Amino acid sequence: MSAMVPMVNVAALKDTTLLNVGIFALFVLVTMVIVFRASRNNKTAADYYAAGRSFTGSQNGTAIAGDYLSAASFLGITGAIAVNGYDGFLYSIGFLVAWLVALLLVAELLRNTGKFTMADVLSFRLRQRPVRIAAALSTLAVCFFYLLAQMAGAGSLISLLLGISDWGGQALVIVVVGALMIMYVLIGGMKGTTWVQIIKAVLLICGAAVMTLWVLSIYGFNLSNLLGAAADSAKNPNVLNPGLQYGKTETSKLDFLSLGLALVLGTAALPHVLMRFYTVPTAKEARKSVVWSIWLIGLFYLFTLVLGYGAAALVGADTIKSAPGGVNSAAPLLAFHLGGPLLLGFISAVAFATILAVVAGLTITAAASFAHDIYANVISKGKADAGTEVKVARRTVVVIGVLAILGGIFANGQNVAFLVALAFAVAASANLPTILYSLFWKKFTTQGATWSMYGGLSAAIILIALSPVVSGAKTSMIPGANFAVFPLSNPGIVSIPLAFLLGWLGTVVDKRREDTAKQAEMEVRSLTGVGAEKAVNH
Repeated sequence: MSAMVPMVNVAALKDTTLLNVGIFALFVLVTMVIVFRASRNNKTAADYYAAGRSFTGSQNGTAIAGDYLSAASFLGITGAIAVNGYDGFLYSIGFLVAWLVALLLVAELLRNTGKFTMADVLSFRLRQRPVRIAAALSTLAVCFFYLLAQMAGAGSLISLLLGISDWGGQALVIVVVGALMIMYVLIGGMKGTTWVQIIKAVLLICGAAVMTLWVLSIYGFNLSNLLGAAADSAKNPNVLNPGLQYGKTETSKLDFLSLGLALVLGTAALPHVLMRFYTVPTAKEARKSVVWSIWLIGLFYLFTLVLGYGAAALVGADTIKSAPGGVNSAAPLLAFHLGGPLLLGFISAVAFATILAVVAGLTITAAASFAHDIYANVISKGKADAGTEVKVARRTVVVIGVLAILGGIFANGQNVAFLVALAFAVAASANLPTILYSLFWKKFTTQGATWSMYGGLSAAIILIALSPVVSGAKTSMIPGANFAVFPLSNPGIVSIPLAFLLGWLGTVVDKRREDTAKQAEMEVRSLTGVGAEKAVNH
């Protein structure tokens, strides 16, 4: 079947540049109008950070899907499946299974206990200053790693569409994306960002559904025919079997376990996902948000299986790897093969929207964490008024945007799904142990929290710096250097258990006990929601 399918001519993409730019510009214009309209009601800190808690569970669930289905999901996973087959699909499985941890252990309890940020929950029964500083630093670190992935995805995507292969042109693209992101968040706050995420989620899932049905129709709606064509096209039947990327060596098997741990445990600790639970009015709506998002995200990840193998069969793994943007170009190239310039322009605009929506969500989370946790509660000791706090948040947005642009230029060319997996590892190491201990362990202390957060965060970042991700391999960020003393590409298998151990150890050796009354109040509030509504509205 695959022999009859003409391969994509990448050079022909250059003829579609004007159309692509036009579709991009139209999308940016429409979303900017929405953001301006949403910004009219941004009067208080709750409006700016939590959209005035005005979204329903289904709206918030759609926005969570929009926030979570990032460039990694659409560009990175489709490319990973097209090139590595079964092993690439493991990303989809890990990202989806992770939501069960978020639903069962975190979503409702966090919504009942917190106000705007993760640190609100952690500092509820622990000492404010040390816990807020640690939580804010870990939030900023996770957001930065995630922003790297999205910026790298933007560089890959637009380089392909505009035929830009030189480093300077791709760097300029990343600067433009960063500037747009800063505008969205400065103007719209969480409400504007949420509406962009809802629109983007609907467009992305509909676009992926159309492409999935189109690919299946080529192969008579027979998945077996599609898989056979992918194996024939790649001239590699192993593309259907486990082990093409992981499993060849003992080190790669450990790397797979490390990746799985990071993906499954990281979601429940991602600050920008956790912050979405505060945009709904009640804990019931928070729970509904997660259920709604699981359905949408699960459906999308089923689509990635067809899209990835469809790209392998119709475009070819070699063509994908040699195109501008590398493996991240699989989905746009497949769109071009199926529907020509028009479908390519639409899918690329959706992917671009995906990147903008996710970076906007990350940026407002990082800005809220700094302004609310560091400035308002540590520097000003709770005396800052809401207006000043929001001004600090907006200034922080600009600083984070500039750092994200510089980091994105540095990380350009890396597989975005892989970069996001690193962000998940940092989140699972720095945040998850402390969140779970705070919610479920009565004896947990401030010292345990700070040891866990700083230890997990430091271990994850140091191991990433000393891994093949940064140096010592052809695909490293610094290809000419070699200081990779840690053999695994993902640090989760070491840093996550270490963070749990440090949280336990810091608590058992701590002679200072926490306020038992506060602990009892937190337990009642997290499980029942009693007192939560009054707390979040003041």
